[in-house]
Amino acid sequence: MTRRTRPGSVAVAVGYLRVSTDRQELGPEAQRASIEQWAQASSVTVAAWFTDTVSGASELSDRPGLAAALAALRAHGAGVLVVARRDRLARDVAVAAAITRATEQCGARVVSADGSANGEGAADSFLRTILDAAAAYERELIRTRTKAALRAKRERGERAGELPFGYADGGDGRLIPQESEQRTLRLVNDLRGQGLTLRAIVAELDAQGIRSRSGKPLGLTQVSRIVSGLRERSDSTAG
Repeated sequence: MTRRTRPGSVAVAVGYLRVSTDRQELGPEAQRASIEQWAQASSVTVAAWFTDTVSGASELSDRPGLAAALAALRAHGAGVLVVARRDRLARDVAVAAAITRATEQCGARVVSADGSANGEGAADSFLRTILDAAAAYERELIRTRTKAALRAKRERGERAGELPFGYADGGDGRLIPQESEQRTLRLVNDLRGQGLTLRAIVAELDAQGIRSRSGKPLGLTQVSRIVSGLRERSDSTAG
């Protein structure tokens, strides 16, 4: 079992921002402003800032920004990992709990700049669980509504949203499969099925010389969107 390090200073924090891959109702600028306001009111110094552009359900292994933030807690002797809102930490109960444990092992605790459930008592602990569950529930509602809307458009042969990787615009909102990108989709699906993390998939695609439409290596954000798209299409087919 990993031992928790000596507690860091509660007067020093590391800021963590998370931007969703599909919804950006609270962008990084707004999140940072909220945290800065909290820090000023609380007399806390934010020693470093880190950002991930990932789904709220993404595991710790798929969050390079979070990994750097946890390392920064130790490096700066910080006792606080601060997020703008609890749902910016995660929209999955298990993932939120894992991040909380990892933060505690660094001698720090998670704090929300909006002041929700920041106490250490039983009532605040219970409320954090409720907030995490509510965030996960909202995420599932959004996914369900989005999938239904996209399914209806696809059934009409129309393009749903931005041009997805793997397809070209055939005009009139219709999609035409692009074989080279379809091969990449199949490869990503196989690699994910083997249990590879998003970062490992990015590295494997780069090693195989697979590039985006602009000729650049596929990045973590694009691969995350590809995986999300594959999952949505799979769910739609299963439904």
